[in-house]
Amino acid sequence: MNALVSREEAASLRGEAEALLEVRGLSVELAARNGTAYILNEISFEVAQGETVCLVGESGCGKSMTALAIMRLIPDPGRIHSGSVRLRGIDLTTLSMARMREIRGNKISMIFQEPMTALNPVYTVGDQICEPLRRHQGLNREQARAKALEILQSVGIPAPERRIDNYPHEMSGGMRQRVMIAMALACDPDVLIADEPTTALDVTVQAQIFDLLREQQQRRGTAIVMITHDMGAVAEMSDRVVVMYGGRVVEEGLTSEILAAPRHPYTQGLIACLPELDPAPTDVRPDLPEIPGVVPSVWNRGSGCPFADRCGSVMDKCRAEFPPSFQTGPTQKVSCWLYGEQP
Repeated sequence: MNALVSREEAASLRGEAEALLEVRGLSVELAARNGTAYILNEISFEVAQGETVCLVGESGCGKSMTALAIMRLIPDPGRIHSGSVRLRGIDLTTLSMARMREIRGNKISMIFQEPMTALNPVYTVGDQICEPLRRHQGLNREQARAKALEILQSVGIPAPERRIDNYPHEMSGGMRQRVMIAMALACDPDVLIADEPTTALDVTVQAQIFDLLREQQQRRGTAIVMITHDMGAVAEMSDRVVVMYGGRVVEEGLTSEILAAPRHPYTQGLIACLPELDPAPTDVRPDLPEIPGVVPSVWNRGSGCPFADRCGSVMDKCRAEFPPSFQTGPTQKVSCWLYGEQP
């Protein structure tokens, strides 16, 4: 194992820019008849202007709930129990819902996972793009339509003057996703949250969506929080990675560090599961490795490491107590007791 470095040395090596979005100690609880469960437990990360940070993990790890918590859109009976979400220093968790509605879709926007359910089927795509422009920027109907046409063209919608009057069902999946991106970028947000933005799209369209997000980010300086379970998307899009499991952050660092030398057994398992192109394929192909077991229920996580039941290096201490974050590289931090016995 590499020697640990101090947090001060890590900050110096990384040359950290001032954070635009800071999530600190964010915990979300779900109250029910049989008790209270923590969906998120002490989640912390930050995003600088123009940076892309990927939240990675299997379904059920808490990625989408983190996004909903940042947007203050947690469905009942869930609620933020503790922690803060600061956008340019303003704690969004303390704002009234009226003030939050002024920020949501304006300073911070979200691309939802499935555009067919996120878009309203009874309104044209033009009406849906115009709504935030009129609400947040005070444009009249004609001005909003002109801006919507400009945005549709910028995200690669062909014949925008005709498509602006289409309903969502009249568009392909890739075009609906572009409309979602247009809506999210309409008011030039500081932060864009993209929840599995290429789910159910073919490989060619996925590449187009990634290119579009990069282009828009470079043009506007937008910070992107991307949620994905696809390590290929992580390698292509992200500057930094936050690996989540069981509602906790288990590893984080620069993408290059994480992919080259993953530390947490869960991160190692995710990367090992990636298929590789064989330059000289044969009829006998080895099976891809898999991580045994499933993500634990929110009602069955206990106080220890949530990955303990699936980990090949588990120790008694792992089941009793969740480890603190240990610095294992210039920017890399991991919450795993394997790295807690260093001298």
